[in-house]
Amino acid sequence: MFPLALAHWLADSGLRNLPLEELVDGFSRRLNDAGVPVARVFVGMNTLHPLIRARSLIWDRATGPSTHFEFQHGEIESPIVRQSPFAAMLRDRVGEQRIRLDEPGAPGESPVFAELRREGMTDWLGRAFPFGELTFKIGGADSTERASQLGVVMSLTTDHGGGFSDGHLAVARAVLPLFALAIKGSTIGVLGQGLLETYLGADPARRVLAGSVRRGEVSSVEAVLLYADLRSFTPFADTLPGNELMALLDSCFACMVRPVSKHGGEVLKFLGDGLLAIFRIDERRRAEICASALAAASEALDLMDILAETRRSEGKETPGLDIALHVGTVQYGNVGTDARLDFTVIGPAVNEAARIEVLCKELGQPLVMSAAFAASATSSRPHLVSLGHHRLRGVREETELFGLAG
Repeated sequence: MFPLALAHWLADSGLRNLPLEELVDGFSRRLNDAGVPVARVFVGMNTLHPLIRARSLIWDRATGPSTHFEFQHGEIESPIVRQSPFAAMLRDRVGEQRIRLDEPGAPGESPVFAELRREGMTDWLGRAFPFGELTFKIGGADSTERASQLGVVMSLTTDHGGGFSDGHLAVARAVLPLFALAIKGSTIGVLGQGLLETYLGADPARRVLAGSVRRGEVSSVEAVLLYADLRSFTPFADTLPGNELMALLDSCFACMVRPVSKHGGEVLKFLGDGLLAIFRIDERRRAEICASALAAASEALDLMDILAETRRSEGKETPGLDIALHVGTVQYGNVGTDARLDFTVIGPAVNEAARIEVLCKELGQPLVMSAAFAASATSSRPHLVSLGHHRLRGVREETELFGLAG
């Protein structure tokens, strides 16, 4: 008999984007209530994420969805993945596989089946559901690129004597496609948010997904601005092969980004061979936030020194890094055209930070701070030293600048 109540619940859960753990837990318990004796449910899916290639979770009758796995891109060829029964199913485009666990194992079968037999399981049903392929043309009609295929794999395992009956299998086969569709509804939003966070940053991604998508929608934010730029990078761009240049740039950006994230800042823009990050100011923690920004800048310079030393031992040169710290109010939101928007910060404070960074080379200082930053960084003031008054391009009056003491 088709479990209509379970089908309605799956449809509603998918429409409401029920979190995956709740979806798997609710489905597994309702499947048992519908008469299908499931002791273990596995769900795995690939992602569109720069670090994570695939995620999975296991539901157990006693503990619920308590076991989670994440596999980075470099781990996708690890034994645990290659020996998974789903690896062969996906490779051979097999949509369903059933393994009787109350019978002796076949030679060369996945090690997971021996483990399930030891746990007293009697039957295993695996399904694979691709979400479809996205193809798009680049250039001429003969140039087509194919995006990584998204999809979900799942299995039901039972410890019921005699395994799954024909009736159990009929119910499972009827509801598993609906379960996969509900998972797609739940995870596509998470995938989209992950992609937006990767390309825009966490807070802009949240704002865009919350509906801040109209041109001119901006808000004022007071923040510490960290403007970083690689010094004398042009010769590297002119002489290094493309792959070496990108590897060098990625290594340099890693030196800049890790300390910013560690100390509570957020990278808003990669600007060629530089970046713009902000540390939002809470008035009650102004000095603390300035200290965090200063710590991030100092650590970035230290990491660049380590990178340069490593490359020097390999006979390679490394560009320098210049950083400016400034405090000001910026306009934070959407700019662009009707159909192509950018979520960014604009305003005089951004321009001043960029112009302060330009003076790093002239002053012989890799880190230069504005008077506004020095005034706000009260707890860090003993570590700052005046570099004198200087004129910023486009600013009428001279302004005092500061460096690190010593």
